[in-house]
Formats: sequence, C-alpha cells, structure tokens
Amino acid sequence: MSSPGGLETSEMTFWHADTIGSNLGGRWIVPPQASGSAAIEVRGVSTDSRSVTPGQAFVALRGEKLDGHDYLVQAASSGAAILIVDRPEKTSAACMPGGERPVAILHVPDTGIALLELAAAWRTELAHVPVIAVTGSNGKTTTTRLIETVLSANGPGTASIKSFNNRIGVPLTMLRARSTDTFLLCEVGTNAIGEIAELAPMLRPTITVITSIGREHLEGLGGLAGSAREAAQLLRHPWNETAIAIVPAGVAELDGELGDTPLGKAAGRIVRFGESAEGELRITEIRASEAGVRFCLAGSNWFEIPLIGHHNAINATAAIAVGRQMGMKDQVIAAALREARGAEMRLERRRIALSAGTPPIDVINDAYNANPESMLAAIATFKDLYGGQAARRRVAILGDMLELGEHGPDCHREIGDAIAGSGAVDLCILVGPLMMFAAERIRKVILTDRVIPLPALDEAAARSVAGMLHPGDAVLIKGSRGMGLERILRAVETART
Repeated sequence: MSSPGGLETSEMTFWHADTIGSNLGGRWIVPPQASGSAAIEVRGVSTDSRSVTPGQAFVALRGEKLDGHDYLVQAASSGAAILIVDRPEKTSAACMPGGERPVAILHVPDTGIALLELAAAWRTELAHVPVIAVTGSNGKTTTTRLIETVLSANGPGTASIKSFNNRIGVPLTMLRARSTDTFLLCEVGTNAIGEIAELAPMLRPTITVITSIGREHLEGLGGLAGSAREAAQLLRHPWNETAIAIVPAGVAELDGELGDTPLGKAAGRIVRFGESAEGELRITEIRASEAGVRFCLAGSNWFEIPLIGHHNAINATAAIAVGRQMGMKDQVIAAALREARGAEMRLERRRIALSAGTPPIDVINDAYNANPESMLAAIATFKDLYGGQAARRRVAILGDMLELGEHGPDCHREIGDAIAGSGAVDLCILVGPLMMFAAERIRKVILTDRVIPLPALDEAAARSVAGMLHPGDAVLIKGSRGMGLERILRAVETART
C-alpha cells in the first residue's frame, strides 16, 4: 500500500500534520484536530501560493520583495493542508477562507529555517537513498543534468529542477524525493561565504561533486580561496564513513581545503578527475566538433556527449565518476551520455531563419550566467566551431559579468584580450558599463565601427541588436543573468518574417 503522494506505508507517518509539527517544534495556531486534517497525509511542500496543490504544506517565506504571509488565503483556497508561518498576526483571514473549513496553521520562529529543518528530517527518513550534491564555480547545472541522465539509466530518482540551488531550492528538492528513488541529486550554489555551510548539515551527501573552482562571485567569496573554502563545506558533513567526494584534480586552493575535512583526512575518500595528471579519472584526449565532444579516459574506452564545448568533457567525466561509484558499468554510462541534453541557455544551439528563403543564423545562447572562466570557455567554443569560417560573419554579443567587485575592470579587460586574440569575431556588441573595459582591448584589433558599445539593454536596445544580425551569421550570446541578454533572442523571434 502507498499513500496518495507515492510514499511507502512505513513512511506515511512522516507526512502527517502532527509529525510535521513535532519535527519543527512549532505552536499550533489552528490545530490539525480543529481543521480536520490530523489524519490527512500531507502531500509535499510548496513555497509558491500560485502552484499550491491540494494537501500540500505551504511555507510562508519572507523575501526582499514578497512575503508569503500576504498569500495565505490564496494558498488555503487552493487546498493547502497546513500553513506554516512566522507572522501569526497575518493568519486571521486564512483561518476560514471563503467560509470553508479552517486550515491547520503552525507558527514557527522562522519559516526559512523551518523549511531547512523539515528537509533535514526527511533526509533522515531517506537514509537508504544515495544523496548526490553538486557544487562548484562553473558547470553545476550541466553536470547535474549529465549525472541525472546517467543515474536514470539505473532507476528512477529525484533531481533539482532548473537551478534550484539555494536555501529554498535545495530543501524543496529534498522534500520532493520519494522512498522508491534510487538517487537524490541536488545542485548547490552560493554567492557568499556561509551559504553552503547552512545547507550542508541538511544534505549530508553520500557523494559530493565539486565541478570546478574559478572566479565566481568574487564580491561575495573573495577569490579562489574563498570559492574553494565554500565548496569544501559539503565535505564537512558526510552521510557516513563510506561517503566520498569527486573533485577536480590539480586545484591547489581546493586541495588545501580538503585536508581539513573528514573526507580529506580519510584514505580513499577523494576521487579526482580532469585533464591533470594528478587525477584518478584522467582525460587523455578530447575531440570537439559541432556534433559534441568525444573524449577518452586513461585506461578506458571513448565516451561521447552531444554537447558542444571542450569543457563539457570535464563535466561528463564527473558524471562518469558518479555512475561508477553507484556501481554502474561503463557501457551503460556511455550509452546514457550519448542521449544527454544540455540545460537551457547553457551553450544552447539554435538556428533561426530571419526571413523565408534566407540562410538561418546559428546562435549559441549561453546567456544564463557568466564569470571569467565560463566566458573564456564560451569564446573558446565559439572559436572551435566558427574560427575557420571566415566566409560567414561571426558576431559576439557579450554582457557584463556581475558580482566581481573590485576585480571587475581587469576581468573584463581579460575577456577583451580573449576576443581580440581569437580571430573568430567580426562584429562585437558589448552590453553594460563593465564591458567598456573589454572594448578598450578589442578595438586594438577589430575596427572601431565593428565594436558596438551599449550602456544597457532595454527592449528597444534588444530590438536594435536583433536588427544588426544578418542571414547566415554565427552568433554568440553570453553574459550574467542580470543582463537579460535572452531578450535579444526574443526580439529576433518577434521580428523575423
């Protein structure tokens, strides 16, 4: 027998109102007995009143712009079984929405902490399910998708959706997991010291994957050492004595941090991967093409993935390492990787015809986010694909890399040097004040009239950029998420005839 949420009978007690109240140590404003929900199984958790489904617990989170307590009536009217709040003064209208039965309301000191505590309690219930946590400066979402593809060949599991990688998204991923899962896969992000330290005791990973250590969020993390220190927090809370970590080889800052963790102090608990000779999983050769990348591991056969970019061979190697740790054979792993699909706006390739009967433009949309390493990787990929195609016009549309603090100007000059030295860009459109530092370097090689600066990007500017593109162009779009460069693609789609 299983519950409506798909849980086994032995775990059904966890998803009861009384058990949730006990796990959170809260005070009932409207007890389950008064609402008639004491015997009703709670069917998961939501923090978004717009997507609440009948039987869920609604956690009223408070953010910079929105307060979930303003939407209690909406959540209750949508069928929430419990409202979890930390502002009891906001609950009176939710006690009897629309004249219907009262909804159980649990008061806790802090709803954000309550969400973490509930996920931690559920993690204990899922002791038999391997938990894989993926963090790092670059490649988190792509590597998470690759690991999901590999492990799904072995059985069903739960994985982060989109980029649910913060103190809200990670516990929500945990709370979506089911007892029948063969794995639970969580992407874990950070942009400031201390964020992973808050999540690690809840996750207690069976396998920790660190994809890379690079210059991300320098404003909040302070540099490579800070990025390494933050990522290593996951290794301080392993599930048990058999937990392992899969980390990039040859990163001095990370190696210095690992030695001070329980996994780093125990023999055989760290597996290193990458192109460095120090790695147990060492990539010996990578062949990149428009169809994807093929690569070989030392002492192993070739693997291939239909994702462009030299660096995706490294991401895929991390997925291979996870698959092997989960007892999978290389043949099964290789077959799964051949069916992999990339994440949206991460080196996503599109062909768009601007008008009927004309050659389409080839677009590489990598506009989800950017830091120096990912920007350099995107430029290298663009060069690999189009560097030898001088007959077509090659256009780079680059937006500011944000959250670099005082390092911002120099990092953007470095990108300018990379563009100037690539020999693969004929027109460069630069968006944002920081990209003006890149423009200084690019203009030394590319004619000034082919370097177009835009202080900002609004809808009118997006349409203007779309109008600069010609049939047959090869186009790279790359910038930080806050720059919203995807608006250019929307403008292209709207304008085409």
